[in-house]
Amino acid sequence: MNVGRLVFSQIVDVVYRAQFDRCVSNYPMPRKSKSFSARDQFLCMAFAQLTFRESLRDIEACLRSQANLLYAMGIRRLVTRTNIAYANEFRNWRVYFDLAQVLIRKARKLYAADRYILEIDEIVYAIDASTIDLCMSLFPWARFRKSKPAIKLHAMIDLNGSIPAFVAITEGKVHDVNALDWIVFEAGAFYVMDRGYVDFARLARIRSALAFFVTRAKTNMSFYVRESCPVDKSVRLRSDQTIRLNGAKTKSLYLGDLRRISFLDTETGNLLVFITNNFEIDALVVAKIYKARWQIELFFKWIKQNLRVKAFYGLSENAVKTQIWIAICVYLMVAILNKSLRIEQSMSRILQVVSVNIFSKDPIHQLLMKTHTRDLNIDISNQLIFNDL
Repeated sequence: MNVGRLVFSQIVDVVYRAQFDRCVSNYPMPRKSKSFSARDQFLCMAFAQLTFRESLRDIEACLRSQANLLYAMGIRRLVTRTNIAYANEFRNWRVYFDLAQVLIRKARKLYAADRYILEIDEIVYAIDASTIDLCMSLFPWARFRKSKPAIKLHAMIDLNGSIPAFVAITEGKVHDVNALDWIVFEAGAFYVMDRGYVDFARLARIRSALAFFVTRAKTNMSFYVRESCPVDKSVRLRSDQTIRLNGAKTKSLYLGDLRRISFLDTETGNLLVFITNNFEIDALVVAKIYKARWQIELFFKWIKQNLRVKAFYGLSENAVKTQIWIAICVYLMVAILNKSLRIEQSMSRILQVVSVNIFSKDPIHQLLMKTHTRDLNIDISNQLIFNDL
């Protein structure tokens, strides 16, 4: 199927042309660019992400050096840094936001059968945010602190495959907990987050959606115990309580019972206290769900280490958001290929192999096929033998 096709083309074929054109038609440019289409912009920026290009000049030089292959890559117009910069500046970033939503739906279908936490059948989402620091003189629009601008990447990932189900990009000053106002909660699903997201009015909204949350309790949480259940202390559980809030404000924000579970982390010696609105699952499973939250930290780490989201090709808000959303699209395309081709390699290794074979015409699954570099049956009779000293 992919014989004779560039590796780059095999990757971007994950994005169907009709779906891409539909996303573009929703946000027409103020002045239509005939010399550089949205498709050309996306392909150039995706190439930059896949091959770790450092600047617009770098993108231009690399692509123009392979001018005879541009048509095979799908690029139909002249690639110049001016064209790319203009498109990043004026083509609405929401084109690539919509494209990411298409790829998210496709990726989640592929990973739907996976289960990260085997003890429960429900979907588990992890919610967190990561800050990307910027330079004050170059990005004055990204307000964070008085002398330090930044943008913040809010994300919610489906732990079945670490696929982002929700992403938002805001100024750095926007508090993490605000992301809970933008998420549509699914009945029966679990949402795990750190204690920076403990806002009882928002947690009550999760409960009213018939969903479940797992988070850590703040040390100053005011409550009283209604019931205590016995726990198996050999598995590091210390308590399993049914509580109710009695703080002056909190008791009116969250009406009803909460489950409070204490768990001893033997590695650090810390006593971790979790709260949830689920009273059915085992207390130890609650601790496992919270531990799984670490997957979103790994997601942010992977994005920052393997894609270009900390240094930008443009300075405007539109250019920055365009670059980040295309980076997320690239992450999703690699994840889709990994699953659909049953490559069974780490995402980092796939990206590394692809980056140095981007103009190759080999099928991707062959490039990533595990091969043994040593034959254990090889005749080594001529090998020098050293006696033990």
